[in-house]
Amino acid sequence: MIVKRGLLLLVTVFMTISLVLVGCGSKANNNETSSSSSKKIRVGTEAQFPPFEKMESDGKITGFDADIIAAVAKAAGMESDLKHMGWDAMFDGISRGKLDVAIAAITMTDERKQKFDFSEPYFDAKQWILLPKGSNVKTLKELNGKKIGVMAGTTGEEVVKNAFGKTYANLKGYDDVPGAVDDLQLKRLDAVVVDKAVAIDYLKKLGQDKFETVEDPSIKIEKYGILVKKGNKELLNKINEGLKKIRQDGTYDKIYEKYFGKK
Repeated sequence: MIVKRGLLLLVTVFMTISLVLVGCGSKANNNETSSSSSKKIRVGTEAQFPPFEKMESDGKITGFDADIIAAVAKAAGMESDLKHMGWDAMFDGISRGKLDVAIAAITMTDERKQKFDFSEPYFDAKQWILLPKGSNVKTLKELNGKKIGVMAGTTGEEVVKNAFGKTYANLKGYDDVPGAVDDLQLKRLDAVVVDKAVAIDYLKKLGQDKFETVEDPSIKIEKYGILVKKGNKELLNKINEGLKKIRQDGTYDKIYEKYFGKK
């Protein structure tokens, strides 16, 4: 009888422990489900490209792209977590799945379309030439033989290479635009080829008495897109949905005017 009671007690304890473990397991599974269904998207950028993106002293990223992706995410029922990654690391983060989205005035080139998927275009851009005041240069071709700075891996670099050859000796690529502009100020460069809005932004900072810009009609218009990993159609559709909504409700126009004035 004592043996039977002891056995019964052991069975009761075992069942109690089992129920507790099952309960804990269910709670863990519920947490995993909650985590996996989170609507926060990880967004990478290159935060040294004003007015599109800029790192403020408090670490916050501001700019046209920052406002656009926040508005797009909200309109699509998501949240965005925007982080400065650097240009190359941003693309690598998308490829490796460490980022969901990239936005950084990224031109939609055929080469990039082979590796990534793009949203519908959200901005039309063009490469301009930033020069010291009094320069005689009026076209891109007139830069031949001169020292030209660009941000490496951008369409500014491609424009120069297409004009003067892929091995043009006087082309210098930089990790970011500020580095190129600094060398222009120090007269180590004769010109910087960069996106129009960026050139205008730097012209305001540097002063029109010291620098000027040139627009060459031969340089084609580019389109910026929001980038996701190749094949991520579900997220791409949500991004396009959000982009469509902010265009329709006037949010896009308000953000555009904030940084560039009325169209």
